[in-house]
Amino acid sequence: MNEKIFAKSVQVISADGQNLGVMPTSQALSMALDMDMDLVEINANNATPIVKIMDYGKFKYEQKKRASEARKKQKSIEMKEVWVKPFIEENDLNIKMKKVLEFLGEGNKVKIAVMTKGKKTVLARGKDAVPELFARIVEIIGENGTVESKSKPDERTKSIIIAPAK
Repeated sequence: MNEKIFAKSVQVISADGQNLGVMPTSQALSMALDMDMDLVEINANNATPIVKIMDYGKFKYEQKKRASEARKKQKSIEMKEVWVKPFIEENDLNIKMKKVLEFLGEGNKVKIAVMTKGKKTVLARGKDAVPELFARIVEIIGENGTVESKSKPDERTKSIIIAPAK
């Protein structure tokens, strides 16, 4: 910026975006100072660096404002987690699924994990308990969400991640 540009000649762009051509750096700097503006180096990689005459303070302010607007519009997706037991009663499952649908409606992903405390009880009552439960959950959710991933079969805690439908 300004006196910190060490190139002998530069390609100058005016404040309104017009190309003024290649000129000595001192001449471009005097033009910028006559307009009460700054000479800012935009691209130093060319054989003749490209500089622009602009109000640097205003430029930094507008850049900061644009970044702030982008952050406001950005939606962060949270991962919510709901735990269920493998042999949950139908009414209890419906209550939990109501909460899951609420999370999906807000645009959040939901991880539904199954508590498999005491694997012997799950194995004794049937190996298919967890996959059947997940099938019922997916059926209840329907078009409100899609299954994004499932836990690996060898993991101790079985879970599925459901993303909101687009």
